[in-house]
Amino acid sequence: MATRAAAPSTTDLVRQSIQGRRLGFGDIAFPAALLLALLLALLFLATLLIDVFVRAWDAFAGRGFSVVTSPLSLNAGTAGLWQSIMGSLALTAVVAALAFPIGVGAAIYLEEYAPDNRFTRFISTNIRNLAGVPSIVYGILGLTIFVRFVRAVGAGGGVYGKNLLAGGLTLAALVLPIVIITTAEALRAVPSAIREAGFGVGATRWEVIRYHVIPYAAPGILTGTVLTLARAFGETAPLLLVGAATGFFSMGSAGFIDRAVGPYTALPVTIFSWARQPGADFRSLTAAAIVVLLVLLLTANAAAIILRNRYERKW
Repeated sequence: MATRAAAPSTTDLVRQSIQGRRLGFGDIAFPAALLLALLLALLFLATLLIDVFVRAWDAFAGRGFSVVTSPLSLNAGTAGLWQSIMGSLALTAVVAALAFPIGVGAAIYLEEYAPDNRFTRFISTNIRNLAGVPSIVYGILGLTIFVRFVRAVGAGGGVYGKNLLAGGLTLAALVLPIVIITTAEALRAVPSAIREAGFGVGATRWEVIRYHVIPYAAPGILTGTVLTLARAFGETAPLLLVGAATGFFSMGSAGFIDRAVGPYTALPVTIFSWARQPGADFRSLTAAAIVVLLVLLLTANAAAIILRNRYERKW
């Protein structure tokens, strides 16, 4: 009796189909177009970076690190970025204190507690829509709401409530939808088996979320949060509307409260202001400020990667 031949496996069938099929024009043209687009983007990026670093070299070679440590000034020979960097860090601290707990809490409620009904789906859809709103719209929001709020509660130092607190509230509203979305995605990526195992040993819903779900999702939450804070660090348009100073100002020996309710500036605003000034000295300073901003943003991105890797090793 003849022995029946073994049927080919699915892997063998797929391999034979791929090897025996002739490549069409679209199979080659589409990947080639994608590769060309990538190379063009890298070319433009490299050209811009080289131009910025070449222009910044004149400022750093002539003045050294004093470009970073000197205060703002109308004189290009003595102007520095220290006040702008401190202003950006202060704004980022306000954003972190407001957007991080509110955004993470909202995402946990939507993913772990809220019922899946038409109302919660409506809220989630609007949050995703808000994440795509241009930043200038949030600047108008800050001008019409937060500036008036700061002035109404009696913290309206500076120009009619346009101070550090109003700027921080505006940037917090800008990044809050992104924090909610990234946190929700990280929570959604947690396997259901982890929740079921916690419930199986008698843990409450909060205990499962606190000791199992959040630690597992922590790398994604921290990475998304740090990247959103980096975006807030680099925003310019909202701050221009809520009163960030574009020229010289001095706080002297003012205390923390006076600095919070007084005039303020930020590194992107200073770059915008210096780019409008005539003269080669200010153009060189603008390039130097861009380099400093890039270094700070890359540092924030590196911190996000380190935090993510640290929590991934625990799991």
